[in-house]
Amino acid sequence: MKNSLRVFVLLTLSCAVLTVFASADMGPKPQLTVRVEHAPEELYYLDLLAEGEYEDYTYGDGNSPYSGLDWSYSDEEAAALNEDLLDALRAAVPDGWHACTAEGTGGAPMWGQLYPEDTDAGGDPLHTFGYVGVPRTYRIVIATESGKSWVSGTYLRAALQSSVTVDWEIKTVSVPPAWMGYAVQFLCTCLPTLLAEGLLLLAFGYSWKRNWKPFLLTNLVTQGGLSLYFSIQAVQNGVGFGYFLLFVPAEIVIALAEILLYRRYLTGRSKRRATAYGLTANICSALLGWYLMEPIWRFVVSIL
Repeated sequence: MKNSLRVFVLLTLSCAVLTVFASADMGPKPQLTVRVEHAPEELYYLDLLAEGEYEDYTYGDGNSPYSGLDWSYSDEEAAALNEDLLDALRAAVPDGWHACTAEGTGGAPMWGQLYPEDTDAGGDPLHTFGYVGVPRTYRIVIATESGKSWVSGTYLRAALQSSVTVDWEIKTVSVPPAWMGYAVQFLCTCLPTLLAEGLLLLAFGYSWKRNWKPFLLTNLVTQGGLSLYFSIQAVQNGVGFGYFLLFVPAEIVIALAEILLYRRYLTGRSKRRATAYGLTANICSALLGWYLMEPIWRFVVSIL
């Protein structure tokens, strides 16, 4: 048992050292997709608004302006934009806010789509805004070629990547509840783990009737807590390099805790078998979690 502890500690330290090499630009980035129902039948531009007045941003030699349009469009695409409509959109921005694409984010890069470049399955236009400059607190502004404009209320982007729906006809914004993402991420992470470890419990010759209570209590505390923590991490920060690096030492700690609890509370077999079961069950559940974490997160993103 002492040798196993030494191995676990060494693996944990190794994973911690590896975090030094993680790049700040690695992993998924913030993204907000705006779906427009009953969209204007004329040309319109849609943009995200961020708090604060816009300040010009320069880069390189410090004298070259770089706006939100520069981040989002090539020179040819920017030249083809409707200048009058851009001016109308900027004029609709309320005091204390600025347009992230039509003006800029003040330094943090963000790519946006003023006009829809994609549609959903129902044919509704989609506007996607992505990268590190996507504001956490935002409003939505729409301006049309005929001179109509509208600014939404203020919303908080609770997930790293999500979507909202604007109904242009009745001027409302629908935001999917964040709790739904957390719940789906948690259930899809925790339930497969419980199933896998439960089947292995039987495969190791343990009586389910005699051991279901310690099995469930142990897993609800350990795997349940682990799933809850990583569900919050996934929804808020995505599944990237940092997520994987946290996952390995966390699984090692959980494995140690479960082995100790199984050795004490599982009945009908030797402590040596309880150790072997705890180690095997955690290796299998860790591999399963490793395989499922990104697909589950992608699914959660699709419903937010």
